[in-house]
Parts: sequence; structure tokens; C-alpha cells
Amino acid sequence: MSATLPKTNTIAAAASDDDLILGVFEHLALAAGREVMRAFEAGCAVDQKSDSSPVTEADRESEEIILAGLRAAFPEIPCVAEEEASAGIVPPDLDDAFFLVDPLDGTKEFVNRRTDFTVNIALIRRGAPEIGVVFAPCTGRFFSGRPGRAEAIEVNDDYQIIGRRPISARAGVAPLTIVASRSHNTPETEAYISTVGAAEIVSVGSSLKFCLVASAEADVYPRFGRTMEWDTAAGDAVLRAAGGMTRTLDGQPLAYGKRNQSDDEDFANPHFIASGKSAKSA
Repeated sequence: MSATLPKTNTIAAAASDDDLILGVFEHLALAAGREVMRAFEAGCAVDQKSDSSPVTEADRESEEIILAGLRAAFPEIPCVAEEEASAGIVPPDLDDAFFLVDPLDGTKEFVNRRTDFTVNIALIRRGAPEIGVVFAPCTGRFFSGRPGRAEAIEVNDDYQIIGRRPISARAGVAPLTIVASRSHNTPETEAYISTVGAAEIVSVGSSLKFCLVASAEADVYPRFGRTMEWDTAAGDAVLRAAGGMTRTLDGQPLAYGKRNQSDDEDFANPHFIASGKSAKSA
């Protein structure tokens, strides 16, 4: 299944135009989300990858739609996508800019018939996530971000955008609201939460955790479990556009395009803490 891109004569030539890139991302996320929901409603088989993580027809179809659209619109920008990477298909050179795609973040949520799985597309520039979209097709929640602007987008039942509003991360005020992983909680996460003091804990799956911080619905997202760059890039881009930041435990911004790591595989993330404008992040 493929997606028809918006009609424009400059779509490839104007790859540096953030609004154009964001528009393509939004269009492809909606097209992929429609396909994900078709599989969710019809039901589909669940396979296991070599790392024992689940993968479904929805993952594969969503990735096919997104990659076809990105490569048609911006053939000069390399793509790194979860399912291709799992099959060993990765561009040899990422240059200063590349796309990161997670076609179905929260596959465990999808398989378990929960609603907070997402479609994620991001552009990385010089190691930082600068443009991204996160679409949760089951709930209709849709977030986008590019330098200087983050938005929550309203979508109708026909997967058409019918409204937008700006969002901004807030300065955390005690008691903080902490958003945690539903499927990947760890003792380290519990220990971190205990150091914050009185706090409201919100459990949610997938990259929506970043978006809740970006939209001032939460203050901190600590992650002391394993993630890959495609899991985090789009949500991180939305958060940074909203004025927040994702930092490693040594206080450095989480970087992207990590390859040849001495202690882990390509594109694997260290532990991190995502926070709003002035929430305590370590």
C-alpha cells in the first residue's frame, strides 16, 4: 500500500524547508495510521524478531508507506527505520541529516489491544532531533514539532487534519507529574521516582510519554530501560520544539546517529530523563 503525497512542484527541491518536511511527515503519519488501524481492527498475526520482540503486519505495512513517501519526496536524505534495521538494511553514511522511523511504536500495546501505540517520523540534523510527528491512530492524538513550534493536531474520523493548537512544555512545580513506561518499568525507574518526592505517576505506552511532557500534561519522563533511537526521535523532537529537553544521566542532550558504540549496538540509547522547561532532570 502506498500513500499519495501532497501535490507540489518543489517537494524535493525544498528539502531544507522545515514546514514542507513537516507537512510530508504529517501526511505520511496519517496514511500509515490508517493502515495500522485497519490491521488493529481486523486482527493480524504476531511474529517474533531475532531479539524476541514482537512484529506484526501493521509494523511492516506502516513502514512501507512511510519509507516510500520519504524516499519519493526527499531522495537525497537517508532513512533509518526499525524493521529495515532489524533486517540489516541501514544506510552506510548518514551525513548531517537523516530520517528516523518507527512505524509502530508500542507494538506490545497494539498486540495487547491497548490504545496508546503510535506512528513516529523524525528528521535528525547534526545529531539532534529537529522535526518530528507522533500519531496515535487509535485515540486520534497527534503531535508535531519543528524548531520554534510544537503543536497538538486535531484529526477527524477520515484521517484529515481539522485543527491545530500550539503546545509548550511547562516549568515543573512540586508535586511533579511523572510519566512512566507501562510495558518497561524497571527498579531504576522506581528508585528515581522515589527521589523526586510526592508526585503523580501517569503510566502510558510508546512515545506519547514525550508528548505529554511537551504538552504540559506531565513534567518528567525518566527512562532507565532499553530504547533505540527510532523509539525516541519523533517524541524527542516534539519535546524540544515545545521547550523541553532529553538528557542522558550525565546531563548531556541525548544524541542521535550513534554508531560503532563500544558498549552497545548501533542506534541504541543510554538511559535518559526527558523534562519540561525547568523540571529537575537528574
